[in-house]
Amino acid sequence: MAMLPAGLLLACLAGPALADGRTTGSPLLLSPGELRRVEQLSRRIWEHPELGYLENRTSSLLQDALQEAGFDVQTGVAEMPTAFVARRGTGRPVIALLAEMDALPGMSQAAMPQHGPRMEEPDGPGHACGHNLFGAAAVGAARTIAAWLETTGSAGQVRVYGTPAEEGGSGKAYMVSAGVFDDVDIVLHWHPADGNDASQSTSMANINGRFVFEGRSAHASIAPEQGRSALDGVEAMNFMANLMREHVPAGTRIHYVISDGGNAPNVVPARAAAHYYVRHRDPAVVQDVASRLQAAAEGAATGTGTQVRFEPLGGVYSLLPNHTLGRLVHSVMAEAGGPGLAASDEAYAEALRTTLERPGVLATMATVRPYRDDGHSSASTDVGDVSWVVPTAGFSTATWIPGTPAHSWQATSASGHAVGTRGAIHAANLLAEVARRIYADPGIVTQAWNEFRDARPAGFSYRSFTGRQTPPLDYRRPAQ
Repeated sequence: MAMLPAGLLLACLAGPALADGRTTGSPLLLSPGELRRVEQLSRRIWEHPELGYLENRTSSLLQDALQEAGFDVQTGVAEMPTAFVARRGTGRPVIALLAEMDALPGMSQAAMPQHGPRMEEPDGPGHACGHNLFGAAAVGAARTIAAWLETTGSAGQVRVYGTPAEEGGSGKAYMVSAGVFDDVDIVLHWHPADGNDASQSTSMANINGRFVFEGRSAHASIAPEQGRSALDGVEAMNFMANLMREHVPAGTRIHYVISDGGNAPNVVPARAAAHYYVRHRDPAVVQDVASRLQAAAEGAATGTGTQVRFEPLGGVYSLLPNHTLGRLVHSVMAEAGGPGLAASDEAYAEALRTTLERPGVLATMATVRPYRDDGHSSASTDVGDVSWVVPTAGFSTATWIPGTPAHSWQATSASGHAVGTRGAIHAANLLAEVARRIYADPGIVTQAWNEFRDARPAGFSYRSFTGRQTPPLDYRRPAQ
């Protein structure tokens, strides 16, 4: 993969104007060495994708890059072996950058514009959500911010929060519950996408977990009457869940997979399991629908002569937007434009574009979408939990070909290609410059907190939505 030019991106930025017309200084950009580090780090993580709570190699790579830059790294945060908090600087404000790192199961894909798995692990995981880019860019930005704080003698601390298992494991919810965000002033994050957007939107709260049915095995032909099929329990529950879809509030999402359906057709399955998600923008609706699913599962168990237990695996809040921070990010992004597409990558991009169901326009990779203050995403993220305890803002940059859906082989491909790296470096520069402007004008922190307090309901007190006290470190392994 070709190295990206050192002078890439954000060259047009000027510092924000003060009341007397001066600016707060030149934009903060990653050095050529940091550009190369982001590229190399993101590629190394992409080449060895790891599932949630199993990101041992990935977490070590991120930690090593931070320790090399003088960060103090605390590991094993919130009872999660791959979670960490890295700190550098002194005083306030304290700005935290999030670094997601987990891959998705079954999404192995080579960095080419045709559908084809990586030969190293054809049935393995892949970075179909671009978390290899996410974590690498956060580290590059943090190293750059830390060097700037030291060089300028500016007060403030920069942190990187290594957050495992975003994909359904709710890692950040456990970190919030452990109090590791309690002394943070501002949280910034970004995410790979097919366009450039700093709008702060709401999202879907969710609850997810496994319904595990236990029955009694028997020979399916010689003595079926002696068996009680756990798979029958799963299928009966799924049937009732599908009937329920007509009678839930608009905007509700219910989806599942049969994660364990037995081992052989001639053996009545003694155990079977279905992994369910329930989503809605209102957490109260999520809780109500989830309780109805529980009742359906119990009814299915009764009707099939089996037993069922629910294993909660995760749960997250919807995002709480902060437009003070969002508009700041948008202003920096609007000055910079988008990362665009290098001429050397046009052939790859056009070939990948032809595989998309709803292809977009390649030129939009260089443009910035208008800011919206009423947006809503049907996705769920454990960033939502963070956003309810500290003012938080995120943005997306164009790391994928326009029209690429997340969690697709096309997203995996671009996340391992120079196209994805270009967008990640752009994101790292944006993070660094947004942080610099906040350090230069602490009044932004005050404004963000005032909006944050007004947005939360009176008397709000955070309580985890995960349904369990400890992280499900084995949630990517089959039910036992």
